Amino acid sequence: MKTEVQYKTPKTLLNKGTGFLNGYSHTLNPYTGCSFACSYCYVRQMPVSLFRKQEWGSWVDVKQGAAETLRKELSRAKQKGPVTIFMSSSTDPYQPAEAKEEVTRMILEVMAADPPDFLLVQTRSPLVRRDIDLLQQLGDRVRVSMTVETDREDIRKQFTPSAPPIQARLKALEQLRDAGIRTQAAIAPVLPSTEKFPEILRPLVHRVCIDDYFMGDGSGGKRTKKLALNELYRVLGLEEWYHPSAYRVVYDRFRTVFPEDQLYVSQKGFEP
Repeated sequence: MKTEVQYKTPKTLLNKGTGFLNGYSHTLNPYTGCSFACSYCYVRQMPVSLFRKQEWGSWVDVKQGAAETLRKELSRAKQKGPVTIFMSSSTDPYQPAEAKEEVTRMILEVMAADPPDFLLVQTRSPLVRRDIDLLQQLGDRVRVSMTVETDREDIRKQFTPSAPPIQARLKALEQLRDAGIRTQAAIAPVLPSTEKFPEILRPLVHRVCIDDYFMGDGSGGKRTKKLALNELYRVLGLEEWYHPSAYRVVYDRFRTVFPEDQLYVSQKGFEP
């Protein structure tokens, strides 16, 4: 899918953390839109997508002047109390456009100079490795949460064909670990996986968050239902995985390899 890139100059970057992310003082999205175009993305059913009247994944808005805007906003926000930031809630900060535009990198440069109390970087892209130098400067104030929904590449290709391969994400986690950066694997949403999945992640992370459509799409699964994903599960013969209890299968598998204090479910796994 060809992606249309436009350039916008927003007046603000920091938004109040609400709903699923009410544990954060702010959310921050370096881009609007996301060319990874994951089939299950709940943002497809949010106003930012519906009002655009273009296929989700076919467009991306680059936020110009992000560094200067954030520098001013961050300074003001810190005067009012602790600043905890979730980046990002409705886009991937390391989607393909970032390789050229470097909006996320400029944002991290601002934070390295004037750190928030906590930053969670949520991505599924190995490009995050490029910014290891800045992430190291943030020390224990940052956690990188890498989405790894499954260990099956065939499943990844069915649900997120435009997203990075699973093996590349695992390699990125390994490099982040070796660089001393705090990381977690976000199995979010839960997709069909094998019994070996926990053993694959065990040497790479000390923290795992397990989430699904029914807990994590912000509407109890209603947004996801509108995407007709149940039909894809039916075609693949995997209907049992599209169920509110399916996450327990994965959680119980991980309990045999990870201690319970390293396993988190849904919202708690993303909190500061």
